[in-house]
Amino acid sequence: MSVPLDDVTTLPDQHEIASETAVEQEQATLDEAFRRRDDLLRQLDADLAIPATDAVHQVRMRMMAQRRSELSHAEQGLIFGRLDGLDDSVRHLGRVGIPGSNTEEDDPLVIDWRAPAARAFYTATAVDPQGQARRRHIRTSDRTVLGVDDEPLDGSVASELVGEGALLAALGERRTGRMSTAAATLQREQDDVIRADAHGPLVVQGGPGTGKTVVALHRVAYLLFTHSRLAAQGVLVLGPSMRFLDYIAQVLPALGETAIVSATCDTLVPGIRVERDEPRAVAEIKGRALWQRALSEYAASLVPQPRELELIWEGEKYTLDGRRIANALASATSGRSYHAARTVFFEQVHGLLTDAVVERSEETLTQMEEGLEDILAGVDAGLERSDDRAATTGATGAEVDGLLSEDDIERLRDRIAIDRGLDDLLAQWWPALDATAELRRLFTDDALLRRWTPELNDTERASVRREPAGWAGSDIPLIDALADLLGDPGSGGSQGEFLADRAAARRDWVYGHVVIDEAQELSEMQWQMVMRRCPSRSITAVGDIDQAEAPHRHTTWAQAVDAAFGKRWTEARLTICYRTPLEVMALTAPVLRNAGSENEPPRAVRASGIEPWERDTDESGLAAEAALLVEELSARWSGGTVGVVAPLDRLAALRAALPDATVLSATDAKGLEWDATLLVDASGIAAEPRGWNGLYVALTRCTQELGQLHVS
Repeated sequence: MSVPLDDVTTLPDQHEIASETAVEQEQATLDEAFRRRDDLLRQLDADLAIPATDAVHQVRMRMMAQRRSELSHAEQGLIFGRLDGLDDSVRHLGRVGIPGSNTEEDDPLVIDWRAPAARAFYTATAVDPQGQARRRHIRTSDRTVLGVDDEPLDGSVASELVGEGALLAALGERRTGRMSTAAATLQREQDDVIRADAHGPLVVQGGPGTGKTVVALHRVAYLLFTHSRLAAQGVLVLGPSMRFLDYIAQVLPALGETAIVSATCDTLVPGIRVERDEPRAVAEIKGRALWQRALSEYAASLVPQPRELELIWEGEKYTLDGRRIANALASATSGRSYHAARTVFFEQVHGLLTDAVVERSEETLTQMEEGLEDILAGVDAGLERSDDRAATTGATGAEVDGLLSEDDIERLRDRIAIDRGLDDLLAQWWPALDATAELRRLFTDDALLRRWTPELNDTERASVRREPAGWAGSDIPLIDALADLLGDPGSGGSQGEFLADRAAARRDWVYGHVVIDEAQELSEMQWQMVMRRCPSRSITAVGDIDQAEAPHRHTTWAQAVDAAFGKRWTEARLTICYRTPLEVMALTAPVLRNAGSENEPPRAVRASGIEPWERDTDESGLAAEAALLVEELSARWSGGTVGVVAPLDRLAALRAALPDATVLSATDAKGLEWDATLLVDASGIAAEPRGWNGLYVALTRCTQELGQLHVS
């Protein structure tokens, strides 16, 4: 039967029919997964309502609470992928694992994206299909399947990207001002980093738009899933700013992870906050590794020198000679912080004083026996007649013969240990110290600086001494280092169960893993802060050395981390730019060369179809022109976001002219992204310290459109 030409367009395309059928199939699977998830949540709620009866039950309750959190956060992306095996097997992947109805016999309804069985979804290729015939990306919104993208793994479709359609669709979506999860669209080189071994430091070099932040956060989720011990210690996520931490705040909870503390280097020491800005030159001086050695030697010098001590006990004077004090000091200070050594030393002095009191008591008794033999003979005769009385009264030790028994000595030791007057006397000789006060004393005393920081020249020492009151950002790592060397008086003991608030409130919490974003900005002393919080060196540091704007002078990762890690670290690279369009990345090569970089910019794999544009204005018209351009961009990208990046000295005026817009310096824009960026006065940014690096950052914040406003 022939079909009129005009009616051809009304016939459904075979691809459309197949797609509709696939969507219906995946909708049925998604519905079943949600029913099962809802059943599991109801069962968990019922189990959690039963009070814990013992320690084992409490542990089980914690595990159930974690499982409930994972399931409840999986509303979006419960299923996002499917693998069809060459053996006709079918596996669905999602945010969390969902067991079948009969958990012992049925295959899982959904495999957790972090499970080993899911890895082929990210790594299988036509050249290496890993037993898979097809990969399917499933696009959903809440509980509805919107579409599917099939990728045969037989070589019939050529693409270097995993799930290209789904990835490009995600990259083309409007930005909301919050980072979203990307477990559905991770690429092979990203997945390799996420699943890399957790032992030892891993430094990930990634240019703009390579997904290094996404990789870092999904690595946290993967490690917590794979290594359950990490949850007992928690993971520390360090970001460059509170704005950045707010931007990524919902990613890990959305992945079901709660064993996280998020912070910046400025907020790592409880009770200490940055109170002022500082000159870059001073920040660079204070960031040098030399301070770790200087502060260690300075803290050691604060321990009192051994000498003879005179102590008063119950009205009598006792002298502990210098030799005994020296031995006690050497024993107490070995491998301990100032305050820990002080505590041990006080305990040892209590023991020495106890021994001295016992010695004097026994000497007194001996003298009495030698001088009063006749009287003692009479006393002995009397005691013989009263043996039965002593037995019935329970008198022992010194009560019977004047000698102190072991129990008497132990009671004496206890009394000495709680004598406040004695400890006050010892505290005058070995006082408790405050790290901030001691650091301030060091900073303001030229003689001390000369002694402990001989590497600094006169000008550098003078710049440190002239610093005003209030702590700057570069002071925080020095306070932390000195506080660690001094130790915290009255604290100690085990960490206990991980709770985010508890860990964040303790300067000395030891984490199972640390993730650092924009790691190229850390000074050598900030790296020492990181090491103290993770002595196992299970650290993931992601960043772009070409975006470094901090005052330090390093231009390679070796220069940045060798002072902390030596040569014991591994580097991985992310080479593909997914976010920034081809049209914008074409502008970056000369900027990188001017920044002194020898690296090639990452290779962009998508085009927005919008060429970067430029406008000119003068000083008098800058505010009005910027306001007009932001208004136009906001209209064009309605439902998305627009950001303005400008030199530091123009921020105040632009923020006044654009009260509803996001106006940031290049430094503060680091790690953020918008649909469109208006770059104001690029030459002004380039003129700032390390300004070409900053301009590289500013150029690469957009996902769609870049406009530049030049000021003449």
